[in-house]
Amino acid sequence: MTSVQVDKQHDGNEAADSASGEGYHRALGARQIQMIAIGGAIGTGLFLGAGKGISIAGPSLILAYAVAGLVIFFIMRALGELLMYRPVSGSFSEYAREFIGPFAGFATGWTYWLFWVVTGITEVTAAATYMTYWWDIPQWLSALVFTVILYGANLISVKLFGELEFWFSMVKVTAIVGMILICAGILTLGFSDAGDTATVTHLWDLGGFFAGKDGIFSTLMTLQMVMFAFLAVELVGVTAGESKDPKTVLPKAINTVPWRIAVFYVGALIMILSVVPWTAFKPGVSPFVAAFEKMGLGIGAAIVNFVVLTAALSSCNSGMYSTGRMLRDLALNGQGPKVFTKLTKSGTPLVGTTVSAALMMVGVWINYQWPGEAFNYVVSFATISGMWAWIVILICQIRYRLKADRGELPHSSFKAPGGIWLSVFSLAFIAMVIVTMAMDTDNRVALYGAPVWGLILAVSYLVLKARNPEGAAFAKRSDRESVQS
Repeated sequence: MTSVQVDKQHDGNEAADSASGEGYHRALGARQIQMIAIGGAIGTGLFLGAGKGISIAGPSLILAYAVAGLVIFFIMRALGELLMYRPVSGSFSEYAREFIGPFAGFATGWTYWLFWVVTGITEVTAAATYMTYWWDIPQWLSALVFTVILYGANLISVKLFGELEFWFSMVKVTAIVGMILICAGILTLGFSDAGDTATVTHLWDLGGFFAGKDGIFSTLMTLQMVMFAFLAVELVGVTAGESKDPKTVLPKAINTVPWRIAVFYVGALIMILSVVPWTAFKPGVSPFVAAFEKMGLGIGAAIVNFVVLTAALSSCNSGMYSTGRMLRDLALNGQGPKVFTKLTKSGTPLVGTTVSAALMMVGVWINYQWPGEAFNYVVSFATISGMWAWIVILICQIRYRLKADRGELPHSSFKAPGGIWLSVFSLAFIAMVIVTMAMDTDNRVALYGAPVWGLILAVSYLVLKARNPEGAAFAKRSDRESVQS
């Protein structure tokens, strides 16, 4: 195939995308996309989950975040290469459909939808719990109010969603930067109750850098919670179809991943563990709250409670946004009910968002009725379903790059470094994380749930295919386009 033919094919692809009736409004600007990208990497996994990781691995948790963060950057650059090849809403399932097959697109769309529904359930429940810090009000009432507000904001316009996410992210960023500056001041000026004992030698003096009871193995066992903390960083890919200038904005947002992780995860943990010995932290307690208490800054607990509240609401807001888009992408491809294709005048997927929000509310009721441990298993399953999107991104990038190198497709304007080899390395890393989950009794149950979900998807797909064996939903993208032409 000549370069001219490739360009024509690519132009045809773009025309097909335009003609497919995506119908979204490109209302997300650079400022909002940047903050969505930042907010996706900062959540309750850092503000709350890091406490458990510190208690298991000691200071070496810093290394776990650094290495996992590097892998996340490789994943995001792989996604960026695909996005610049063809920026579409519902990107993961679209790329899976094109480069792996129709079932992969079907499974990816429904799995990512499930991930955000489950995440939304846990986050809106968490937000309701945080409200009891200030007021003694029923948890279900707070959950209801938050869900209704976020649901309404997502239906009004994508721009309002972007504004909410911008300010949610701004609160998280400000809190972490403030904590880093306070810790730097304590280390250099010696003020507060922690001033006399604060020293960077805390990072290696108290049992060594790998201070977990099993040394470096303890560090490896924290990788599943570390990767959970990074889930949702890929959300920037879902915004591709609604970005004002995706080919400029998205690469810039993706290239900020390294410094975001370096500052907000690695930098914050280095400062906190230098001011407060790692032995002072316990599972279930935010390291930020514990650090403020050790410093004698009592107001810090209230501040951190507000920050984790915004982090939970930010995640739920993202869930409302992404679930509606995923359901609509599935419906447009004949892999979901047609009713999900409907858009409001402002360009938002009404039915898909409504159904997802309703399921989130059912989840709040389940959380109230169901024993806590059983619900935690569902959260573990969310981690597996979230990592599935990363696996699909990497496989699609590998297959796309091989086709582009053979001249079958145009090269992306934003190539991932290392070609396909860093994607192969990232897949191996994710496989290692899954192995560590299998070795952990608390997380192993999630691996039992994954095959059950896979069986449900396989049966559903076969039923749909039996009903419409000649349908475009069961052909690869290239085959659908050739039929249309």
